Amino acid sequence: MRKVLVLEDEENIRSFVVINLRRAGYETIEAGTGEEALEALQSHPDIKVALLDIMLPGIDGFEVCRRIRAMDNRIGIIMLTARTQEMDKVTGLMTGADDYVTKPFSPAELTARVDALFRRTGGEVETAAADEIYQPPFRLNTRNRTLEKNGQRVKLTQVEYGIVRLFMENQGKALSREEILDCVWGKDYFGELKIVDVNIRRLRIKIEDNPTSPVYINTVWGFGYKWGG
Repeated sequence: MRKVLVLEDEENIRSFVVINLRRAGYETIEAGTGEEALEALQSHPDIKVALLDIMLPGIDGFEVCRRIRAMDNRIGIIMLTARTQEMDKVTGLMTGADDYVTKPFSPAELTARVDALFRRTGGEVETAAADEIYQPPFRLNTRNRTLEKNGQRVKLTQVEYGIVRLFMENQGKALSREEILDCVWGKDYFGELKIVDVNIRRLRIKIEDNPTSPVYINTVWGFGYKWGG
């Protein structure tokens, strides 16, 4: 069963989300506080995707996201927020979220985002042509979806894994932001191109020796990015 955690303190919004996800074939686990959400994740280790509201009593959605990432990088995370400020979106993504949805949102948009993220988290079986892609100093294992740099594991979210794999399979090729968005998030993704830039920024922090002077993920100005590893 495809299982999704829904963290939302407003009961009417939570019910709206739950009803539409169940109609789309998902099993939902509900939480009204950050503390309840973290307990639910412990009780249901097979949760693949978490929808996290930002404004909550007690610990907020950003902190829940940080704690989830400290425990598990494989869970897909979507932030739900009523705010429209760009900083909230960037903060959520830099904290470790894979996507964000701004309220109010349509049922179609929400389920499409969850569907796309569920596919990227390995919720549906992915076949690989090869088990490993080796480009020194990186080794990408496509079977268990992990990355090593100089033999040391790099903790990646599933979206970050998707970006790295796309780059390593297209070494030396300039990829547009639109192409990265389509390949990693899916052609049915409703969001903004900005999500690509924020994830690249987060990736550089993890894999570059000096993120301000990147060697592996190079910017192609006015176009997109190129893997130079």
